[in-house]
Amino acid sequence: MSMTIGTVIAVDLGGTNIRAALCNHEGQVLKRIKQPTHAQEGPQAVIGRMIEAMRGVLPDSTEPPVRAAAVASPGPLDPYKGIVNYAPNLPGWTDVPLRDILRRELGIPVEIGNDANLAALGEQRFGAAKGVADMAYITLSTGIGMGVILNNHLVLGMRGLATEMGHTVMDVNATWSHAGVLGSFEGLASGPAIGRRAQEKLREGQPSLMLAMAGGDIAAVTSKEVSEAAQQGDPLAVSIVAQVARIIGLGFVNVFHLFDPAMIVVGGSVSLMGDMLFEPVRQTIAQYVMPPYRGRPVVCAALGDDCGLLGAAALAFDIKD
Repeated sequence: MSMTIGTVIAVDLGGTNIRAALCNHEGQVLKRIKQPTHAQEGPQAVIGRMIEAMRGVLPDSTEPPVRAAAVASPGPLDPYKGIVNYAPNLPGWTDVPLRDILRRELGIPVEIGNDANLAALGEQRFGAAKGVADMAYITLSTGIGMGVILNNHLVLGMRGLATEMGHTVMDVNATWSHAGVLGSFEGLASGPAIGRRAQEKLREGQPSLMLAMAGGDIAAVTSKEVSEAAQQGDPLAVSIVAQVARIIGLGFVNVFHLFDPAMIVVGGSVSLMGDMLFEPVRQTIAQYVMPPYRGRPVVCAALGDDCGLLGAAALAFDIKD
């Protein structure tokens, strides 16, 4: 069977929503279903809802048949064995053999992949890095995740745990830890980290528009208020964005030096700050990266919320018959 014949079912398993779609080889979504995960009900109930959603997007008799399915799942997970080892936002998920359960229930080939890895695959196949053989995708959001594609192949590592950029150490003098890692990139530059940075400064008594934006409650200040206040020229917010942009820029310098990608694609809620964030990020990269790496693009992701879903579709089309 040719790679382009038929359709696939793609699933994006999130802590809040399960999204399933029927896709063709061009990355077009032919049908989609979105429903709440209700993660607190545990793995069995969540998997039941996934199967229901997948069956809900099956083609009718006039549409090309389904050849395979794939799931973008939070990790860490083992893509070789199809087991979700642990998912922080899915209570009770410990070593769940998700791939084999879905294969048995649906009777078609199924694979699973880490959501950041599959977002990279989606952007490389259908999005901002279409046709680029060597690229890195980084999501700056509640956490920091990364997927790297070299020579058109996902970099997975021995257990599928490669390219955990968020847990790399960026502050060698740190006395604090995040997710068990001292001074991690995620602990310094994720959305919650940006909010915490603002809260600390406000508690010190520094004036800022951010306080009024959060209804006078320092604990309610998030990266959203930082972004909005910075856009209005608020000095504290502007300085926080500049600090965070430098950290992100240095993180990206590490990515260029480690993997030599032709480009970096950036997604996630923090990236919505746009040029206010990206200009200083690019300046930091230009300042610190070694000469052969200079001038490579750092661009915004093109697929938005669908990057994981379309990455799962790409993975499903890659399953060999």
